[in-house]
Amino acid sequence: MSLKERLQEEMKSAMRAKDKDRLSTIRLMLAELKRVEVDERIELPDERILAILDKMQKQRRDSINQFEQAKREDLAAKERSELEVIAEFLPEPLGEAELNALIDAAIAEVGASSMADMGKVMALVKPKAQGRADMSEISKAVKGRLG
Repeated sequence: MSLKERLQEEMKSAMRAKDKDRLSTIRLMLAELKRVEVDERIELPDERILAILDKMQKQRRDSINQFEQAKREDLAAKERSELEVIAEFLPEPLGEAELNALIDAAIAEVGASSMADMGKVMALVKPKAQGRADMSEISKAVKGRLG
């Protein structure tokens, strides 16, 4: 079952359970996938869906920070609940040891020795870590090793 099909099945389950919050978040995810498919006139593969959901997750984290700074706990709580639903459809997050091993393997494979090689390293790490780790954190870790 593809990720999109799974989302559609979960939407039906949320409808049957009359879970309005979960239903609204799943519809939001499906709407974003549909928007990309229509704009680019393609059928999205699971890897691309993961990238879109990862982006949505990052947007929610940013919103939570902004709402907390503005002392709008009600809005931050809504974003947190959306974040939890989105996270259900992403693969298990990478642990720190796994992430470091992935970065070390990419650096060794590319033969990276300076910051000039960062793009090559990130190009290898990104597809393997998509949806499983925050790309900005990976970028910081790679910079730390190469810099």
